[in-house]
Amino acid sequence: MMTRPLALLLNVAHALDHLFLLIFATAVAAIAADFGFARWEDLMPFGAGAFLLFGLGSLPSGRLGDLWGRRRMMLVFFFGIGAASILVALTQNAWQMAAALTLLGAFASIYHPVGIPMLVRHAKNPGATIGVNGLAGNLGIAAAALVTGFLVEAFGWRSAFVVPGLVCIACGQVFLRVAPEETEPPAARPKKPGTELPASLLARVFFVMTAAAASGGLLFNLTTNGNGRLLAERMRGVVDDPSTLGMLLAGVYALGSLAQLVVGRLIDRYPLKQLYLGIVLAQIPLLAAAASASGWWLYVALVGTMVLIFGAIPFTEAMIVRFVDDRMRSRVAGMRLTVSIGLSSLAVWALGPVVKAGGFGSLLAAMAAVALLTSLIVAWLPGDRAVQAARAGASA
Repeated sequence: MMTRPLALLLNVAHALDHLFLLIFATAVAAIAADFGFARWEDLMPFGAGAFLLFGLGSLPSGRLGDLWGRRRMMLVFFFGIGAASILVALTQNAWQMAAALTLLGAFASIYHPVGIPMLVRHAKNPGATIGVNGLAGNLGIAAAALVTGFLVEAFGWRSAFVVPGLVCIACGQVFLRVAPEETEPPAARPKKPGTELPASLLARVFFVMTAAAASGGLLFNLTTNGNGRLLAERMRGVVDDPSTLGMLLAGVYALGSLAQLVVGRLIDRYPLKQLYLGIVLAQIPLLAAAASASGWWLYVALVGTMVLIFGAIPFTEAMIVRFVDDRMRSRVAGMRLTVSIGLSSLAVWALGPVVKAGGFGSLLAAMAAVALLTSLIVAWLPGDRAVQAARAGASA
């Protein structure tokens, strides 16, 4: 059974996972100045390795989670990512930082295919559980904007990596005490009846969840890595103080995080496909509006956009819970994340050069086109009735 302290730690781990991945993007201007770069855009591509390994590492992480044990892998996560973050703080040039961030990304890849299946295994309302977990992850994003900004301004950019690293290692010590030993790895557990899908339908579901997560992840990475600079540019003359901008950005992420709580509860009550499609379609006009907006109108459009982008996140995990047996959820999640995050990590590499060449207006217009593509992919997801009929046929 999942105890409250263990569930809390797994949710805190999600927050830390996303926080670590965004420290660099939040502090990139200060790091660029320290390393002798004239523009932050020129340093930004050096962070792409973290997101690439965040995706590619999910495949072995998920496999080890099912075959070796999820508790053991979460211990590797806590201690590994904490140590890697401290290592980033010790770097002296861009290439050293790129290597250390890539190592951090490898440890960050553990959480999603391992921690979330561990959390939802005994959940009575998996949608609500995923929603709370998503809220925790996005509060980590908000904390990256707020805490990193404060630490950089007060103590320098290196402290923004050291302090969370020490916190994560401390959480690992607590996890070691409260997480019970697994009697067997998930792959060795007996199969539950009525959970199998025909191979053709499972392949279709896997394609939809992977492709939609890749295009949705592209939007997620472009926004969460670029919003800080977007606000600084489009709010110039209205709000110029870096700390105030950090608080405004944290507010965007906090409101977006609340959307996951609502969406998680809706997933438990209503057809998944229709909910998912509606949220993705609503992203298109808001991204188009943000492309030409500035000042407080830009801020309003950004809040709406992030509410919808964050609101779409629980659907991928909900699909895994709904369509995949627990014995292989970490492996399926790992395969999905390897493809989707591996592709969406290109956003981090491309963000600086694209903004430098065409500005944020062109970037946001392209993102509206990506949202349209995502809606076409989600439209191919099988409905609940088709899935129930397929399972009944497979069990007969």
